[in-house]
Amino acid sequence: MQVTETLNSGLKREITVTVPKGDMEARLMQRLADARAKVRINGFRPGKVPVQHLRKVYGKSFMAEVVNEILSDSSRNILSDRGEKAAMQPEVSMTEDEKEAEKILSGQKDFEFKLAYEVIPVIEVRDFASISVTRPVYDVPEDEIEQQVARIAESARSYEAKDGAAESGDRVTIDYVGRIDNEAFEGGAGTDQPLVLGSKEFIPGFEDQLIGAKAGDDRVVTVTFPEDYNAAHLAGREAAFDVTVKLVEKPGALEINDETAKTLGLESLEKLREIVKGQLENQYGSMTRQKVKRQLLDQLDEAYKFEAPSKLITAEFDNIWTQVNRDLEAAGKTFADEDTTEDEARAEYQRLAERRVRLGLVLAEIGDKAGVQVSDDELQRSLFELVRRFPARQQQEVFEYYRSNANALASLRAPLFEEKVVDHLLGEVSVTDNKVTKDELLAEDDDADAGATTKKAKKKAAAKEGSDEPKAEAKKKAAPKKKAAAKDDE
Repeated sequence: MQVTETLNSGLKREITVTVPKGDMEARLMQRLADARAKVRINGFRPGKVPVQHLRKVYGKSFMAEVVNEILSDSSRNILSDRGEKAAMQPEVSMTEDEKEAEKILSGQKDFEFKLAYEVIPVIEVRDFASISVTRPVYDVPEDEIEQQVARIAESARSYEAKDGAAESGDRVTIDYVGRIDNEAFEGGAGTDQPLVLGSKEFIPGFEDQLIGAKAGDDRVVTVTFPEDYNAAHLAGREAAFDVTVKLVEKPGALEINDETAKTLGLESLEKLREIVKGQLENQYGSMTRQKVKRQLLDQLDEAYKFEAPSKLITAEFDNIWTQVNRDLEAAGKTFADEDTTEDEARAEYQRLAERRVRLGLVLAEIGDKAGVQVSDDELQRSLFELVRRFPARQQQEVFEYYRSNANALASLRAPLFEEKVVDHLLGEVSVTDNKVTKDELLAEDDDADAGATTKKAKKKAAAKEGSDEPKAEAKKKAAPKKKAAAKDDE
């Protein structure tokens, strides 16, 4: 096999590979010899079929197998011999001339093909002494824990029917049908819906118009959906709801004690407080980690400047661009609505793609040098956590899909590997803890939109973290409930 480099420019490589017809013939004869003892052909005893007869019958198909075997093995072997790593699977090209292909399959001509690929650049992992990050630490105060416990206990509050008009804090049970331009819309109807007036569970203005209503009353509630409503086709539109009040109830005393905890399935109030505290600490801890990780990646981005493989950047850009356009379409918006143009957005997301690819390569190299690995147990746990997000009827199907799809399983391994590399780095760099208030922790960083100029990009600033994990919001009822994220200021 003769290997000739025909292009070496930047990260691009092209290799011409020539396999002499004599080598092809030798491989074919070996296959024929192996097959001689196995094939059964009428008129010949087992193992006595003449090789030339076998060649006449199977020669071309066996030679095609030889060609495929060479193509399959050559890329890996050639790259290994050259000490290179391809960014993506090398592109293979060979003759498309039928007569020439016929000669190759019949053993009359050398087999020649070309490999075209980009190499992963050599990245020298540097000392991390110059990297320092500040970790914002928020200690959850007891009063916040108690406020959250009270919110949870609210769900266990008892109510009793009342004859009078509904007041703020009362619970009403309603049937409703929403219409826009006198046309009912999907998700705009409900029956036996409990609603605590003043809870701000429904969109602004809805609950206020039910104050004073009595059981048996019919009311028309007119509201305007928020501009950022999660159902794009309803955002900013005025709707009228025909509401029937079926029951009005006044709240009983809010009791926060062991009995309340037991109604929630817990053994004591202390256990409820413990769980709430853990949940809040995890929630704020996640925010802390994202801020620390952003600082870390920003400094790595500044420290490692190199040419990244164009095909990886193109693939990353295509993924981002597809999601951007899908989001715009779902929101019923254009680039103009996002204070930009398509060309400006393309340039912006191109920079984002380049950053993500470079950081991905840097983290991979750091992790490789440090011996970071994702265990099978860790991957299995990640898969189970993913599967649990799906409805029970779909869980087995999702599980089997990932277990039988190497690429899908790799998509789970990648973010796990990234987080473990980040953990490794945080053990190497200088980390200074800084006590902060909740408002300071929740505030967006000034550089959170680095490389992003549109509103859409700023909202998705976390995308620059480099994670390839798909993100999707579950569909919610169209109306009249608010988005869950807007329901609780906390």
